[in-house]
Amino acid sequence: MTASSLPGDRQVWRIAAPMILSNVSVPLLGMVDTGVTGHLESSIYLGAVAIGATIFGFLYTGMNFLRMGTTGIAAQRFGANDNDGLRVSLGQAIIVALLIGCALLALQVPIGKLAMQLIHPEPDVEIYALEYFFIRIWSAPGTLANYVLIGWFLGLQNARVPLLIFLTINFTNIVLDLLFVIGLGMKVDGVALASVIAEYTGLLVSLSFTTRALHRRSGHWPFARLLNFRAYAAFFAVNGHLLIRTMALMFTFAFVTAQGARLGGLVLAANAVLMNLQTLTSFALDGFAHAAEALVGKAVGEKRREALERAVSASLKWSLIFALGFCVFYAVAGPPLIRLLTDLPDVRETTMRFLPWLIVSPLVSAWSFLYDGVYVGATRAREMRDIMLFSTLIIFLPAWFLLRGFGNHGLWLAFTLFMASRGVGMHIGYRRRVLPGTV
Repeated sequence: MTASSLPGDRQVWRIAAPMILSNVSVPLLGMVDTGVTGHLESSIYLGAVAIGATIFGFLYTGMNFLRMGTTGIAAQRFGANDNDGLRVSLGQAIIVALLIGCALLALQVPIGKLAMQLIHPEPDVEIYALEYFFIRIWSAPGTLANYVLIGWFLGLQNARVPLLIFLTINFTNIVLDLLFVIGLGMKVDGVALASVIAEYTGLLVSLSFTTRALHRRSGHWPFARLLNFRAYAAFFAVNGHLLIRTMALMFTFAFVTAQGARLGGLVLAANAVLMNLQTLTSFALDGFAHAAEALVGKAVGEKRREALERAVSASLKWSLIFALGFCVFYAVAGPPLIRLLTDLPDVRETTMRFLPWLIVSPLVSAWSFLYDGVYVGATRAREMRDIMLFSTLIIFLPAWFLLRGFGNHGLWLAFTLFMASRGVGMHIGYRRRVLPGTV
């Protein structure tokens, strides 16, 4: 094994750069959705789309285990040069994704009603939010299948195809938003329909590249393993833990929002601005986590410890460099960004008081973001779950109840301790268990 064959900066950037570009296109789509509905004659439409997007954000974030689990398993099969195993990892994940998608379609009425009971919007807004929901829910099978295919290509060290899939979905959605709402005079139904068509357009692109990729790899489809429920044990073992881990993460973010609301409307608005910028940070740093997923998974499949260490070292180095850049960026450009995002003086003033937490957040968060990718590539989902539950139940919640007398500063300190706990726990777990136990 030569030094040149080991993962390094070039291999990290070959995967990270397209994924960073892919992730950046996501908030752009959200801005267009907001823009087209925000210029209609009533704010009801904007509120309805915001509620609908929140519901699907919750549903689809919860299903992101389909992408993460597929990447880790496929990367290891790729490293082991197991072409039949690659087909099994793809086939099993697609079958599960379609079953979940069809279940969401079958249960759309109770899901929609439950969501409205929990959110409890004004009656006029609820009517249009449900209209949006009952149209967009038909994208579920396509969306979840795309999650699988994006994860599978990342496992094959191919980030260009996921980039094309993301760009196809998001830019098709943007064009159809403008056509349906501005051109044809549709309202929330046009925004929802644009999302449905965009997802299936992206799926067609995904399937065309998948067919080519499989054609280049000799092998056959082991249908017996795809039809045997027991053969899914490894798949569910990984993805079940990832689902619990994701739910704990979603709970933490929802808790921050809920507690901010209890501290008053100004604090809620300020936290929303800061969390949007926190999300921007995660979108960028996730590119390096995706690189770690693919490179670590391949190293595990090849059983090359040195390659695994080099993959983690290179990915972590660039993740921390970018995180430091975000810290400097928010320190310098934070006030102008806040003024750009809101023109309400009270909200601006309140947000500025808590800006220091956002400035330190990237360097604190970078470790957990990157190690998420490492653990996914090594398919150590149980450890991911345990560390997330520990950080949520033993660190975050007790910290908040001890610090709540400090108001929103206490809330942000609890959140920062949560992110730090995840990073420290995953780093220790990597050195003591993941690294020695995977190759």
